[in-house]
Amino acid sequence: MAKIRKGILGPVSGKIGPIVGATWKGIPYIRTRPKKKKKKNKLKRSPAQIAAQEKLKFMNLILVPFHEFITVGFANEAVEKTEISAAFSANYNTMISGVYPDLEADYSKLILSVGKLPMINDVQMILEDSEMLKLTWKSDVVKKTAFNDQLMFVAYSPELNMSFGFTGGVNRACKECDIKIQEPFIGKTLEVYVGMTSLNRKAIANSMYLGRIN
Repeated sequence: MAKIRKGILGPVSGKIGPIVGATWKGIPYIRTRPKKKKKKNKLKRSPAQIAAQEKLKFMNLILVPFHEFITVGFANEAVEKTEISAAFSANYNTMISGVYPDLEADYSKLILSVGKLPMINDVQMILEDSEMLKLTWKSDVVKKTAFNDQLMFVAYSPELNMSFGFTGGVNRACKECDIKIQEPFIGKTLEVYVGMTSLNRKAIANSMYLGRIN
């Protein structure tokens, strides 16, 4: 695949004979038109190859329930790559332990957002009852922050392999937030995370793991 930084006539778009021009993530490129592939006998994979491929698959599956939050949290890291790919790179070497088939995920190390926006301080999590969670925090006046920076909240159930939460609607200046636990998450063990973004989502803070609710 050949990249075109600045062609004489500009980026190529569409089919021209045996080549196809397109743009991905702001990168113009050309490639040959795909040919029908002949079926080939699959080569036997070594144990090391199987282990490496299964670890990649395991990491990809971990991120699936968090995609909607990752697309916000890694927006600034998606330079010539997708947000999901950036999140994969950030988590792959720190979150997974063990060797296939005994792979384990440490959800306390999961990173859902990356950036230079200052995070809220002294975040406290209180389970008031089975259906209501309360967050409190300090909103100190810090350079590069704004009163209307937006809270990102994420709760994940390993049992359900599902998450719920929100990005926006709660300001940094609020200093507290009541969150209703949705069905079917009531009574389940939850891994809880928070993050912050600016109102226009151009500035993002590093996410924070708040802990586990049993």
